[in-house]
Amino acid sequence: MTNEILHRLENGEITITKAFNLLNQTTVLDYTTKIYDNNENPNQLEELLAELDGLIGLKKVKKLIHEYRAFIEIQKRRQHVGLKTEPLVMHMIFKGNPGTGKTTVARILSKILKELGVLEKGHMIEAERADLVGEYIGHTAQKTRKMIQKALGGVLFIDEAYSLARGGERDFGKEAIDTMVKALEDYKNSLVIILAGYPKEMDEFLITNPGLKSRFPLQLNFEDYTLKELIAIGEKLALDRDYKFTLEAKTYLYQLLLTLQAKGELESGNARTVRNIIERAIRSQAVRLLNQEEYRREELMYLKREDLEKGVEECQDV
Repeated sequence: MTNEILHRLENGEITITKAFNLLNQTTVLDYTTKIYDNNENPNQLEELLAELDGLIGLKKVKKLIHEYRAFIEIQKRRQHVGLKTEPLVMHMIFKGNPGTGKTTVARILSKILKELGVLEKGHMIEAERADLVGEYIGHTAQKTRKMIQKALGGVLFIDEAYSLARGGERDFGKEAIDTMVKALEDYKNSLVIILAGYPKEMDEFLITNPGLKSRFPLQLNFEDYTLKELIAIGEKLALDRDYKFTLEAKTYLYQLLLTLQAKGELESGNARTVRNIIERAIRSQAVRLLNQEEYRREELMYLKREDLEKGVEECQDV
């Protein structure tokens, strides 16, 4: 970008004052344009966006991410022609119950941000309280900085972030928050931090730490999946492994999820609950077929109601 500005100055396209102002802009877009232009696979961004769109549900989350993508692209175009650009702050809050796709979306998003030129590497480091909080004075800052260093060039995803503030003033969790806030300034061009957790707890966390809200301006709400979406997720999880449900098994899964929803137990697992059931059902099917001397291809593919029932019996989350 620097060479381009100087070239425009030499050709008389911009004034010295304009060139000076452009060279002094310190947005993330300046830092990463070269990385984006050197992308070896020009179709990678579209493939990642297609992967995002292929996720079941999450309509509002997808819409917001597409808006962020458009915003970043247009800011780069504005910068290219010498127009003012908006500050690019990509630190985010992900609010949602377990199993609503927060981690999955974060992984895809980290790669999208790399392709957009916001991040250099696009990897994601997952952390929770135990990874950040130490046992004595100074230990927490050391552990937190270590995780931040691992995440440079990518995303630091902190799950159940509200747990950092639950111990009161004397708890070392506050030190982790302070270290993290400092990193937002020190590495503003090379790090995106995503704080994730239950909606209510995350709202309380932001209230008790008012300085965080302005530093994490992007908030994505991950709603619980509908029964129809959970069934579709179950079918996709099975199909990705070359399995299918019999009609009786699919009906049983729907009735089971309906019962869990009525008991208020479904929100504690969402897609995770479905995944656990499917994985255990696959093992149950294997046990059922093991001693069968003759078999057809379809028999190896189909999961029956009895497989799901035994899977549920073994699933501690249900």
